[in-house]
Amino acid sequence: MTLKLYVDHVSHHCREVIIFCKLNGIDFEEVLVDLSKRQHLNPEYKEVNPIMQIPAIMDGKFKLSESHAILRYLASVFPIADHWYPADLYKRAKIESVLDWHRTNFPRGPAGFVSLSLLAPAVGRPLNPQAAAKAEKLLIASLAQIESVWLQKKGRFLLGSGQPSVADLSLACEIMQLEVLDDKVRERILGPFKRVTKWLDDTKHVMAPHFEEVHSILYKVKKKRQKQTSPVGSSSTQSSRKRDLHSKM
Repeated sequence: MTLKLYVDHVSHHCREVIIFCKLNGIDFEEVLVDLSKRQHLNPEYKEVNPIMQIPAIMDGKFKLSESHAILRYLASVFPIADHWYPADLYKRAKIESVLDWHRTNFPRGPAGFVSLSLLAPAVGRPLNPQAAAKAEKLLIASLAQIESVWLQKKGRFLLGSGQPSVADLSLACEIMQLEVLDDKVRERILGPFKRVTKWLDDTKHVMAPHFEEVHSILYKVKKKRQKQTSPVGSSSTQSSRKRDLHSKM
């Protein structure tokens, strides 16, 4: 029976699961759960995931939610390369430490900053410069830890590895949220972290073409936002800004 992924590409949690399956040749059926239409709150979806969050999977009769748990399951059930989730318990424990750090210290880093500083009006909330400044400070502190702790002088990927793991994929997908920002703002945040920037570029390269394909939604959102905020535009374009942004994010 085909594996079903319940996802929406606007969610970085969903994107990491989709990319993992594509990279490893895992056949799946993609079931859209449109967040802009609040489909994750539908009774039908509650049967799949009672917590009513995405992503979720259904493998036969087996149901599972939470992106990191899904990645662990897929890496354990399907025949994939060992570097993603090593059989060696010492190597696996190190990857688990990054995954746990990610959820503990980086839960709303890029996404939180982007929402507070840019996209809040799209969902009917005002921009909050004070909260955005605090979120940026936390984000920069987390990027500094990635730069100094998780990325080492040897190896292209996290923990000094020469090949990516599920931890690289998950963390890179979250940092990619910054792509919707103006180039100057993104550079201000990521620019000082040369090792992080190189690691992100290496991750995109080694996971091509699927990494960029699945993240194309972010570039579309950025392009649409830039067009809507352009000084030249009709009143109809301006009035539709909230609706269009909400439909994407």
